[in-house]
Amino acid sequence: MSSEPWKTEQWFVSPWNFAPEVMASLRFPDRILIHDVTLRDGAQQAGVVFTKDDKLRIAEKLAEAGVHRIEAGLPAISPQDDAAIREIVRRNLGPQIFGFSRCMVEDVKRVVATGVTGVVMEIPSSKHIIEKAYRWPLERAIQASIEATAYAHSQGLEVVFFPIDFTRADLDWVLNLITRVATEGHMDALGLVDTFGVTSPHAMPYFVRQVRKRVDKRLEAHFHMDFGVGVANTIMALAEGVEVIHSTVLGIGERAGNTPLEETALALLTLYGIDLGIRYEKLYELAHLVSELAGHPVPSSHPVIGSGLFDIESGILASWWKSCRDADPTEVFPFLWNVVGGHPGRVVMGPGSGLDSVHLWLEELGLTASDAQMTEILAKVKQFGYDHKRLLSYDDFQAIAAQVLGLEPA
Repeated sequence: MSSEPWKTEQWFVSPWNFAPEVMASLRFPDRILIHDVTLRDGAQQAGVVFTKDDKLRIAEKLAEAGVHRIEAGLPAISPQDDAAIREIVRRNLGPQIFGFSRCMVEDVKRVVATGVTGVVMEIPSSKHIIEKAYRWPLERAIQASIEATAYAHSQGLEVVFFPIDFTRADLDWVLNLITRVATEGHMDALGLVDTFGVTSPHAMPYFVRQVRKRVDKRLEAHFHMDFGVGVANTIMALAEGVEVIHSTVLGIGERAGNTPLEETALALLTLYGIDLGIRYEKLYELAHLVSELAGHPVPSSHPVIGSGLFDIESGILASWWKSCRDADPTEVFPFLWNVVGGHPGRVVMGPGSGLDSVHLWLEELGLTASDAQMTEILAKVKQFGYDHKRLLSYDDFQAIAAQVLGLEPA
């Protein structure tokens, strides 16, 4: 790590992130993996439908971005899901491919048949959800988990045990369940599953430490965004030694969605100096492909991959940009567009623009104007923006400039 990891040619964040007093409490593992669940958990967002071809395109882009593991789907859900998983496996894209299964032997058989090398196996883990939602006897959940995980292991699969509603369960009870599964069945790793996104960042270290006292297996963070803290919770868990991030592109998923891949990865890189070894410059392209195929529009202000993140309307910021764009653009942006593959910084024109914005646009058009003319152009720009409730195009601006400067319309 450089002596000033907070300030590079591509980003400029707070030096406090790297203060010795802060770093001393962090216990990140040497290697952190991304386990992408876009094709399974992301596809569970209401109204999102991925065809087989959609899943293949997304899997290819995930591989190009260097994601380590892809959870390709739940074969038991439909013939289409089963066929997509088989084809993703057949293409040997690079990442390890996992299937998803309920803790039922018949489900596991379907997963084995697809050719994946790993399986995430779910079971309800809180007494209340077992009794009220599933209406199972408690012992049934335990026995089903033992039988199915042992069978998955016997078929050569890497088994990630996935207790649904872990964070609302009685901790002693669910840890007893997990211990029995690990000893009587099989478990290579344990998912710390915050199904409803209900754990606070301050509670996350407690959660991880309590599990660590009883479970000596790889831990994986699977958190939801119902209260908007999935990224923070994931980082808090990693700082306690958790080794795997479960995430989706754009954070799509049920209700408020899952922990977003792009936000988590970039936060680790810039705020903590932790390089996951992925191709960050592919994140913008990946996110916008998923947006298109999911029918899930991305707000222009979406963190990390929003199309408007590097657009400057404010007159004050346009002045900063004019001064800093060549020498040090990170004075204006906390990270640069090329980190994630977005479009370059630019000044846009609207009601919030200032004289430097006008100067820059005139310069691009090869035009000059007096101070008085620039002031008049700016006034007309602002009025246009208010009248039309939008930014100006170059044609809009050129027409205003031509009028003020007495030029022939373009």
